[in-house]
Amino acid sequence: MTTATAITEVLDPAVWRARRQAHEELVDGWLATHLARRRDGVKHPVHDFLFTYYSHRPAQLRRWHPGAGVLLAGGEPARDYITADGGVVLDPALLAKRAEAVRWIRDLLAATTSRPAQLGCFGMHEWAMVYRQTQQEVRHNAWPLRLSPAATAEVVEDRGVRCTHFDAFRFFTAPARPLNAHQPSRELQPVLEQPGCLHANMDLYKWAYKLSPLVPSELVTACFALSREIRVLDMRASPYDLDALGFPPVRIETPEGRADYAAQQRDFATRAAPLRAALTAHCDALLTLAAG
Repeated sequence: MTTATAITEVLDPAVWRARRQAHEELVDGWLATHLARRRDGVKHPVHDFLFTYYSHRPAQLRRWHPGAGVLLAGGEPARDYITADGGVVLDPALLAKRAEAVRWIRDLLAATTSRPAQLGCFGMHEWAMVYRQTQQEVRHNAWPLRLSPAATAEVVEDRGVRCTHFDAFRFFTAPARPLNAHQPSRELQPVLEQPGCLHANMDLYKWAYKLSPLVPSELVTACFALSREIRVLDMRASPYDLDALGFPPVRIETPEGRADYAAQQRDFATRAAPLRAALTAHCDALLTLAAG
């Protein structure tokens, strides 16, 4: 693939610099409190997840990219970019090296889209992660459980667990795993992933940043913003008492709490759908570009 055939769009300096500035200002607003907490050694059980579980570093999130094939007129050479036609463009070698990963992500996204959303899990995955553990053993042990360990275990046993997401399931306690209706694995991920799952929808951010810098940063930040909101519900419905942090519980151990959870889960699935479609379309375009 030559540099010339890789160019699909040209952005004037005023346009791409304005987009870059807007992106940096948006991300800086998200990063300010996280970086301050990190400097002070303060952990946050809700928001740290976006920077600890997910491997995209703050500096990487802040760096703006237009996506593959976009020429930045008047741009200066930088890491991952080469000069072309009076500007810079992403090095086509990046796409050539990552075509296989792009295809895997594309196939997973398409498979997930093809299935109906399942809305009956009620966030029990977080409960399964503390099942039969003491307060000292749980992951966020600086924060109390809302119920006693015995009562927490009773909720898990009474409600059952129907988690389809491997990267949640792998954090279940050993005695919780046999209670799950599914036994997810990395190999089964393309078979089990479904669009109602909170973690599958949070993971749109992961697939977006794994595709970066080949996709526009605006798509990465849109996925990050949704993931940030979903994480709040994820932890509000968990067995932890986070009221002191401003996160009142969604009491999924009650009928009212389960109805609330399912309604929010449905809304997130609806909002995730166009982002999943956009990522899939970008993957298709990248694979076409790589083949050309």
